[in-house]
Amino acid sequence: MIRTAIVGTGGIAGICHLPALRAQAHRAVIVAAVDVDAARAEAFAAEHGIPAVHTDLHTMLEEQQPDVVHLCTPPFLHAEQAVACLEAGAWVWCEKPVALSLAELDRIRAAEGPARAGAVFQHRYGSGARYLRERIAAGTLGRPLVAQCVTAWYRDDAYYDVPWRGTWESEGGGPTLGHGIHQMDLMLEVLGDWAEVRAMAGRLARDVQTEDVSAALVRFESGALATVVNSVLSPREESYLRFDLTAATVELRHLYGYSNADWTFTTRSPFLTWEPPQDLPSSHTAQLAAFLDDYQEGNAPDLGRPTMELVTALYKAAITGLPVRRGEIDAADPFHGSLHGGRPEVFR
Repeated sequence: MIRTAIVGTGGIAGICHLPALRAQAHRAVIVAAVDVDAARAEAFAAEHGIPAVHTDLHTMLEEQQPDVVHLCTPPFLHAEQAVACLEAGAWVWCEKPVALSLAELDRIRAAEGPARAGAVFQHRYGSGARYLRERIAAGTLGRPLVAQCVTAWYRDDAYYDVPWRGTWESEGGGPTLGHGIHQMDLMLEVLGDWAEVRAMAGRLARDVQTEDVSAALVRFESGALATVVNSVLSPREESYLRFDLTAATVELRHLYGYSNADWTFTTRSPFLTWEPPQDLPSSHTAQLAAFLDDYQEGNAPDLGRPTMELVTALYKAAITGLPVRRGEIDAADPFHGSLHGGRPEVFR
C-alpha cells in the first residue's frame, strides 16, 4: 500500500483530498495528518480514522516515513515544505499555487531525486477536456483561432480577514495566481505554447496589497489569440472557456468543477459531433488516480511550470506596461523572484 500523509487539515483537505484518497483505498492508506493547530488536526484525524497526528512536518516525515504527502497548506509554506518532503524521500502532491514565484518552483524541482513533485491541476483530467485535446490533436475540429478564458469569481472583504490572504509575502499574488490559474492551465493544455502577453491589472475594490482583477491578451505560437480575465469582484460567478476553431466552437461554463454536461458544441458542419466518452468530472479524484500511477510507474508528474511562466508574464506585462515574450523571464529578471518584480506597492 502507498502510505500517504495530509499536511494542512483545513477545508480543501476534507472537501477534495479525502474523497480522492478514499477512491484510491485499494492502493493508498492515510497514515498521518499534520497541522500546526493540534486540536484541528486531532478532530480531522478522529473524523476520518487517521491513526497518527502531528503538529510538525519534519517529525511526521521522520516517524511515519510516508510515500506521498498531500500539501494543503497556505501558499507561502509550499516551497519549503515540498523541499523537506522531497529530501525525506516522499513524493509531493501540492495544492495551487505550488510556489509564489518561478524561483521557488525551480527550487522544488532542484530538490527532486527519486521522489518527485506534482501540482494539483484537476481541470485537465475531466473527460471533456481530454476529449477536446484529442479532437484538436486529430485535426477534426480544425485549427484553433480565438479563445476566451474567464475566471469571474466573488470574494468579499471578510474573505481577506484570513491573515495570509491578500499579501505578496504570503499569498504571492491576487486572483491571477490564486484563482484564475486553473482556467489558464486548462487553456494552455488545449492551445499549447504561448508566445506573447500584454496585460493590465489593478486593485479596484478590496483592501489588499495585490491586484483584485487582471485582463490580458495572449498570442500563442500557433497564432491563436486569447483574452484572459481574472477577477474576485464578480457578483455572478462563473468559470468560462471558449475555443473558436475553424470548424467548431467549444465552450465550457462551470464554477469550481465540470462534467460533460457543462460543455457546449457549435458547428456549421453536418458531419461533426461532440460525443465525449464516459462522464469523468474534473476533480481531485480524477487527478489523484493519474498521480498515483506516476508514483507506481516512476514517471515525473507535472509541476505546472508553463502555467506559472504565463502567470508571471501576465504580472510583468501588467506592472511594466510592456509586452512579455515567452522565455524572457530568466533567473536575472526581478519577476523571476517575485510576481511584483520588486515593486510590492504597485497596486496600492
